[in-house]
Amino acid sequence: MNILITGFEPFGGETINPAWEVARSLHNQVIGDATVHARCLPTSFGEAPLELARALAALQPGLVIALGQASGRSEISIERVAVNLIDARIADNAGQRPQDVPVRAEAPAAYFSTLPIKAMRDALRAAGHPAGLSLSAGAFVCNQVFFELQHQLAGRAVRSGFIHLPALPEQAARAQPSVPSMGLAAQIDAIRLAVALALAGEGSVPARPDEGAPTS
Repeated sequence: MNILITGFEPFGGETINPAWEVARSLHNQVIGDATVHARCLPTSFGEAPLELARALAALQPGLVIALGQASGRSEISIERVAVNLIDARIADNAGQRPQDVPVRAEAPAAYFSTLPIKAMRDALRAAGHPAGLSLSAGAFVCNQVFFELQHQLAGRAVRSGFIHLPALPEQAARAQPSVPSMGLAAQIDAIRLAVALALAGEGSVPARPDEGAPTS
């Protein structure tokens, strides 16, 4: 089985993105009986969904985990829900800053992750990795890719979801004021474990669109 792990190119003036550094570190590794394939997505509202669709078509993966950077978060954040909204706080790498528009006009309001999110969180914590569940993947390209991923795989027996990563120490050192960080080796170990848990699949959420985002 193929596993697809995506990361993003640097954005917002950064020269590195932990999401891609982690993804490419796992490229070609065998976890269980599956092989990891890493793909770098452009931080672009126009191009990221196209690159994602091409990767899905080429690899036909049985598991997909998209990774993104969330500066300011101190733990591995396993996202629960993708919302049908783009509301960019900053411009993407193509200079576009869409606001208050849907990811897909005729799509549901939200999709849930189909990863075994609570089992993943608990296993990460047991292994010493700070980890938690998140109810918001934001409204930038990360959330757009998460929504597109769940939309394109809806109704298919493919587990998929999104995980946000903290900044790397070198990014935190440049930030004013400084932000929480986590070393690259720890992030790689955490995502490798998360992949293994996702392959086991216990406690996964049924693949289905939600009628609306959670309100409590």
